[in-house]
Parts: sequence; C-alpha cells; structure tokens
Amino acid sequence: MELLTINNDHIEDISFDEVTSIQIPLSTVKPFIQANTIEVTFDEVKRDHIIPVFIKDNEPLISHTDFIETVMSVASEIYSQETILSPSIRVSHPIKGRIPVAKNKAANELLEHEKTLYYERMAFIIEVPTVYDDIDGNTLSLTIGGVKAYNLDTLTNKSGSDQHFKVFIGFKNSVCTNLCIYSDGLLKDLKVSSIGQLKGCIRTMIENYNVGLHLHSMRKLSEFSLTEGQFAHIIGKMRMYHHLPKDIQGGMTPLLFGDTQVSAVVKDYFNDDSFCKDLDGNINLWRMYNLLTGANKSSYIDNFLDKSANAYQFVEWLRFTLEGNANSWYLN
Repeated sequence: MELLTINNDHIEDISFDEVTSIQIPLSTVKPFIQANTIEVTFDEVKRDHIIPVFIKDNEPLISHTDFIETVMSVASEIYSQETILSPSIRVSHPIKGRIPVAKNKAANELLEHEKTLYYERMAFIIEVPTVYDDIDGNTLSLTIGGVKAYNLDTLTNKSGSDQHFKVFIGFKNSVCTNLCIYSDGLLKDLKVSSIGQLKGCIRTMIENYNVGLHLHSMRKLSEFSLTEGQFAHIIGKMRMYHHLPKDIQGGMTPLLFGDTQVSAVVKDYFNDDSFCKDLDGNINLWRMYNLLTGANKSSYIDNFLDKSANAYQFVEWLRFTLEGNANSWYLN
C-alpha cells in the first residue's frame, strides 16, 4: 500500500512498511483515549501479536494490522495530495498464551519466545494535518480511524462469517486531542467478511462525508452560550436521564454518558484550561461539547466512538433548542 511522506516541497510515494525508517510523525503524541488502554506501535502489532482464528476451521480473522492498513490505503487514495501521518494506536484487554513446548512451565519461568499475545480491543487514528480549520481558537485537523473489538465476533463460527468494525472520519482538536465525530462520519456497526468488503465500506463512508457541513455545524456551536443556571439545570437532567422509565427515555435525545463522566464535565467546567466557563459563569456550546469529548477519553474502546457521536448529537440538540427550532428535555 502507499503512504505519503511529509515534505512540503516534494511528495513521494513509499510503502507502508517503510514508515518507521523515515520517521513519519504519529497522528498524536498525546492519548486520544485513555481508560485502560496502552500505546503500541504499528510495527509492534504486526511483528509480535498473534492473529485470532475461527475455531471451526482455523482460518484467520481480519487482523488489527489488516484493518489499519486498509484504512490507510483508502485514505491515501482519496487524499493523495495531502500529508498523512502514521497511525496512533491504543489497545486493551490482552489475551496471553504460550507455545506448546512451554505448556508445563510455571508462568514466571516462561521465556519471551515462549509467550504469545494479542489484544482483544484496539483503536487507532490517522491524521491528515493539511486538511484543517479553526473553531473558537482551536485548530482542527481531519482524522480517520477505527475500533476493532474481537469480543464482538463469534470465533466459534467458520471463516466467511461477519466480523464487526467501527470506522469514522471527523476531526481532532489539536488543543486536547479530543475527537469530533458525528453520525454522518461514523459506521458504528459495520459487519463484513473480507478485507475487500471492508475497504469498499470505508471508501463509501469517506466519499459521502461532507467536510464543510461538519465544520459549519461545529462552528455554529460557538455562537450559542449557556448561563451557569442553564448549565446546572442540564447537568441535573443528565443525572436523571438513566433513571427515567424506558418509554420516556425513548422520546428524547439519548445520553450515553454515565455519572462519573458527567462529574468530570462539571469539574472541567470550573477548572479546564481551554474549555472552562467564563468569568460570568457562561459557557458556549463549543466548550460544552469539548468538555463532553474530553470526558469521553475515559470510555472503554468498545463504546468510545458511539459516545463521541452521542456528544455531538447531544450538544447539537441544545443548539437547536436555543435557536428555537427544537425542544430539548434537558433545557426544559
């Protein structure tokens, strides 16, 4: 596959395996998700992590590296004139094993070559920094990525069965590495059985994504503000939401954030260096949105992208209400 080198004067096509040798910068040096994840390099995943298989016929699933390379390939084709950074990868839930000859050894006696490892869950982002804009003093750069969680797949099936992926295109806020994602740029329940199908779905998603519309909608958030009283009212309703009867919940904007993350939003309302309230206690919706996406960094990989999109949906409905075009229960 092809990747673009970072050179403002000359763009040269290189193979993906040569990325490390020319030291293309990572898409972010700060974690875009935290929770219980750790950072790994693409080379480490490709070299050291085994690939899960379908139990019935021992055929391999689409690996984490296959997934990342497929997204990178499509991004390189569509944004062939842009700079593309190397992927930043976070993983969680290690699945450890050992080779057969070491089956009777105590765990503390295992040699490194006798151990096997793969991570059940993986998230990554690929930044396109030459496609960017500014909102309320924050630089946003186009970002593409995805999530793979093998726990969603049925490994007892035969090869050819559907495998689950989540893929997105949106923006990364350079101030805080918060991801800005909305529903039109997210495939949150993609099921495919081959790399070819995966590539086709990713291409369709990227080609259908309207960069200008997404930026325009986010920029509108900075034009509307909440008073301290309105903010406090919304926080109270957010805490109430999960205790409402299900039939009532179904008629309002859903909320995927729990009490711990809502508490983080309140804390950052007072203390965040970039997105806290102003001196009068007011906070614009762009800042409110970033408080939510910041709190989302504590989410597990499985529901990280779902909550990212939910943060935008939630704040957008607040904007519609302030404009007089909707009626949000959270502001009533």
